[in-house]
Order: sequence, then structure tokens, then C-alpha cells
Amino acid sequence: MVNRPDSESQGVPLSADTPQARADRWFVREVLPLEASLMQFLQHNWRNRSEISDLRQEVYVRVYEAACKSLPERPRQFLFATARHLLIDRVRHAQVVPIEAAADLDALEIAGDAPGPDRVVQARDELRQLQAALDRLPPRWRKAVLLQRVEGLSRRQIAERMGVTESSAATYLAEGVRALVETLYADPPNLRRSE
Repeated sequence: MVNRPDSESQGVPLSADTPQARADRWFVREVLPLEASLMQFLQHNWRNRSEISDLRQEVYVRVYEAACKSLPERPRQFLFATARHLLIDRVRHAQVVPIEAAADLDALEIAGDAPGPDRVVQARDELRQLQAALDRLPPRWRKAVLLQRVEGLSRRQIAERMGVTESSAATYLAEGVRALVETLYADPPNLRRSE
């Protein structure tokens, strides 16, 4: 994750509605769940495995700094475009650009446009997992999440549609997203039996 000073130690409560607090919430909600896909992208497109973690951090810093100014409307596309531009910048700044690297730049542009068969299979599996996780949510949480994430409604519109207060809609939404994240990104159960 992005290393930055703790807001509370500077006298700004984390719940404040500052650009930084909005960026913090957005980053946790929209960007961190994409970490596995980002790491796969970086590993596929960068030869030096020892630099992958540093590249991820640099992508996070660029995305977070941009979000502090204005929250991107399409987080996934913004994250991968940022990663692609970072890799291109790294190649450009190298003293010697090998011919293989130039060929890799073309592959980066092609890879961004059309997913390969392995990515299609992975995406289908992720959709099945998401559907199973959604099915396990309590009905009000599930409805709030679907109204916001699928239909793009605001909290006020969700509250009106569900016939509840806006704070109740916000609670259903927060709890639903939290439960989904816990379900989808929890550590897999230990398959070894304890004796």
C-alpha cells in the first residue's frame, strides 16, 4: 500500500471529508481489490522479478496522488493504464533499450486491448466467485451493493429505491462491501488436518 503520514497524527481525523480522506476510502474500495490482477500484469510484462514489488508501489503512488486531485471514474482502466505507462517510462529511461524491450512495448499495447484466453477463463471464474459471495449476503446488503455497483446509483437514490434512510443505505452498502471483500480476499482455508 502507499506509504503516507498518518492523518490522525497530523490532527486530521480519518473520517474527515478532505480530498485525502476521500482518496483513502476510494483507494481501499476500488484499487486494493485489484492487487492480484495488477501483480499478474506486472509479472507478465516485466522481466526483472525482483522489481515487481517496487513497480506495484510506484503504480500505487501515482494512482493515489492522482486520486487526491480528482477521483478517476474508471478505477480498473486507470490503474492498468498507469501501470502500462510506468513500464513504458522505465524502458524509455534505460540507457540501452534492447530490441526485445521494444517488442514488449508493442505487446503491452495489444495486451491492453484484447484479453487472452487465460484471462477470459480467469474472469469467468472471478465472476462465479463474486456471484457466490453476493448470494451469501443478507438481502438488504446485496440489494444496496447491486444498486450502487451495477446500476451506479448514489446513496440517496439507493435509500429511495429501498425505502430506507440514507444512513441505513450507507450502512447496508458498507457492510455488504466489507463482507464481499472478506469473502473474496480471505486466506484460503488450511487444507492440512490438525491432529
